[in-house]
Amino acid sequence: MKKYISILTLSAGLLFQACTKLDQEFYSSVTPETFYKSEKDIKAALFRPFTHAKWYLGEDRWRLQEYTADNFAITTKGRHWYNGGENERYHYHKWTADDGWIWGTWRGTLMGVALALDTKNDLSKLDYTKFALSADQQQADMAQLDALISYFYLRGLDYFGGMPIFESLDQESLPRNTDQELFLHIEKLLKAALNNLPAKKTGDKEEGAIRKAAVAAMLAQLYFNAEAYIGKPMYEESRQLSQALINKEYGDYQLDPTWNGVHGFKNNNSPEIIWSMPSEFKMLEYNWFYADFYHYNTREYFSQDMGGNNGAHLTPSRKPDGTLYSSDFKLGSPFETFSAGDFRKSPYRYLGTENYEGMFIVGPHLSPDGKAILGGEEYNKQPLNFVDQVARFSEVGQGKKYSSVAQLPSKMSEGEENTGIRLVKVPIPNLANNTLRWGADMPVIRLAEIYYMLAECEFRVGDKTKAVSLINNVRKRNFKDNIDLNPVTTANIDKYRFLDEWSIEFIGEGRRRTDLIRWKAFTTENWWDHSPSNSSHLNRFPIPNQAIAGNNMLEQNPGY
Repeated sequence: MKKYISILTLSAGLLFQACTKLDQEFYSSVTPETFYKSEKDIKAALFRPFTHAKWYLGEDRWRLQEYTADNFAITTKGRHWYNGGENERYHYHKWTADDGWIWGTWRGTLMGVALALDTKNDLSKLDYTKFALSADQQQADMAQLDALISYFYLRGLDYFGGMPIFESLDQESLPRNTDQELFLHIEKLLKAALNNLPAKKTGDKEEGAIRKAAVAAMLAQLYFNAEAYIGKPMYEESRQLSQALINKEYGDYQLDPTWNGVHGFKNNNSPEIIWSMPSEFKMLEYNWFYADFYHYNTREYFSQDMGGNNGAHLTPSRKPDGTLYSSDFKLGSPFETFSAGDFRKSPYRYLGTENYEGMFIVGPHLSPDGKAILGGEEYNKQPLNFVDQVARFSEVGQGKKYSSVAQLPSKMSEGEENTGIRLVKVPIPNLANNTLRWGADMPVIRLAEIYYMLAECEFRVGDKTKAVSLINNVRKRNFKDNIDLNPVTTANIDKYRFLDEWSIEFIGEGRRRTDLIRWKAFTTENWWDHSPSNSSHLNRFPIPNQAIAGNNMLEQNPGY
């Protein structure tokens, strides 16, 4: 823990040395009482661990959740993206304790805890009245930091199981606590924070602060997945909290009336968002996603100036011959899981003045003025057409590797530059409206998740009717005149329909692996180019070898 803080302090010191000419006055030591001069300084300190949380929500954490599951893949595309077999290892559940995404996630989790503890240590020593702030405000700030520590540990519990529990910056090289001990620590912090944070009032905008409802939601999430975490079902506890959230007992939230209100450029105004990470132009919080998903020439599609790396896409719904995979496996096929008539299933198109439609890049790749966008690899100088398939169609023909489409294999090694449908969950404006770029905040918790958690809890205790009603209340906004063309019914609701609904509503929001594990499907089900391992130890990632090398008190997870 000290090591993380030392690295961060050193980085800050180097930054100031490079950018600031210091006055000829030096201090032998800096204490919170001498460093903090105003309320602005307190807020800056409080926000620092939240900027780490913003980073933590994306990149490697997102990749561990999504590329190991059934909705997304990074296929090898000719000479691109094999990456030493890394992408295939995650897809086939053959990762190792040396893989980078796993190390980045372990390290990032504990760095988040360290940053929050560091800030908490400083702010707890201050006399807030000297800054014209109340003791209640100080207590609320401490509660926000406890909730943020809980968030990092909750994610760490999900990825790794038990982790070392740090409660002070003086501790280092601690052994791992058990899953149960970490679960109880998270629960204790959240329950304490719940009593000391304000609730959202009607008309309040979401600005990134953790309020009472976000803490209640995290506690509900902890209980919701308790069976996977500690082997004890706690759906009733999650059900009670979820119902209370929907009843507005922890603040005034309601479902957004439009499908894209929670994801659009001004989503901080959405009544549905319980907690989000703020964003703004040029801060590039989503540039990792843009780079992973979009073709080099997709900038012409968006009428933008950013080129992508053309790696990731949805797993295919169709075989090379065009027939659906639906009879081959029950998971995956994410694009065709969306019903016909669903607003989200349309191709993405920016309409100007902050408006857009659709959520996917699919079919002929055209610029806003209708001009064909050309490829640069297998389809060099030919029009691009993004297909819901994975196969080397460019190698079919007379004198080529395959004489017919029927011979084409479909697997991780067989991608092309136009392989796979691309998700546009975060809207992209054109250059004319470029001040909107990255304007959409990153939702962490939204009320739709609470509806779905409550629905699943009700289903598990036998109330199918209520479960169906809760899901359909969310689904209907995605259809014209709120008329759902494929509603959930008491006849069709089961494990697989639930997994479909979680996939549809939260596609690309970095949670898929957790949902599969809760339904005991992560290691037991097959999907495109993935066979089940039936090895339950894979529900947890290994403790990175780099972490163990730095702390020989850490024990590896079973099975690795």
